[in-house]
Amino acid sequence: MTAPTAPTLAGRVTQTRVVRSEWTKFRSLRSSWWTIAVAVVLTLGVGTLVSYAAARESGSIGAPNYVAARSEIGGVFAVLALGVLGVLLISGEYGTGMIRASMAAVPKRLPVLWGKAAVYVALVLPISLVTSFVAFWLGQLAWQGGGRDGVGLGDPEVARIVVGSALYLTVAGLFGLALGALLRNTAAAITVLVGLFFVVPSIMQALPESIRDASRFLPSNAGASVANQSFSEHPLAPWPGFALLCAYTVALLIAAAWRLRRTDV
Repeated sequence: MTAPTAPTLAGRVTQTRVVRSEWTKFRSLRSSWWTIAVAVVLTLGVGTLVSYAAARESGSIGAPNYVAARSEIGGVFAVLALGVLGVLLISGEYGTGMIRASMAAVPKRLPVLWGKAAVYVALVLPISLVTSFVAFWLGQLAWQGGGRDGVGLGDPEVARIVVGSALYLTVAGLFGLALGALLRNTAAAITVLVGLFFVVPSIMQALPESIRDASRFLPSNAGASVANQSFSEHPLAPWPGFALLCAYTVALLIAAAWRLRRTDV
């Protein structure tokens, strides 16, 4: 008997071919589309319900940024779905052992990581943008259904909140992908993701003010500030906060790339 040989890509290995390969893997997994569907439903459903409830409260503030933020609040929960999708995009291959075939086909290794990141952003960003705009539109219908005046994209801060929500979701998911690539274990990466984005921010709110104020620098609160969704009492400014989340994500990707080059799969 002869030992089975690892599959190889026909012709020269290029980043474009690796991206195509990663896209084929992504679209062939039913779980990928189910996870995206959950994120879309959460963004639209929660935003609409919260907008209607806020409109029915007699004491609620009808400022444009408040109204827009209520429409996009579902993104806070959709982060979990898209973050898990990012983790599974690479940790799933480590779990099944398929990563060995991927690395055998692409000996330089790093193009695989960049290919997965490119496929993720190319798919999730446009879907998140469309979902954010639809969530805003549904939110305005719900707001008007509650007896209040809606707002428009031209009102102060509204466009930034709508677009920022999509950007936050995309980068948060990329953060999950970086965690999956670094830890190489689905359970560990999802645990860290949930801890950083949901558990730790909640715990810090119960601590003394001097410590509680530091929660604005957590990945979740920093990134969510671009969509006015930060739960910190003194959130960072929108774009600096989003830039901090991007810096965290880049740092994780660099660490994952270093491990990928230096250690065995």
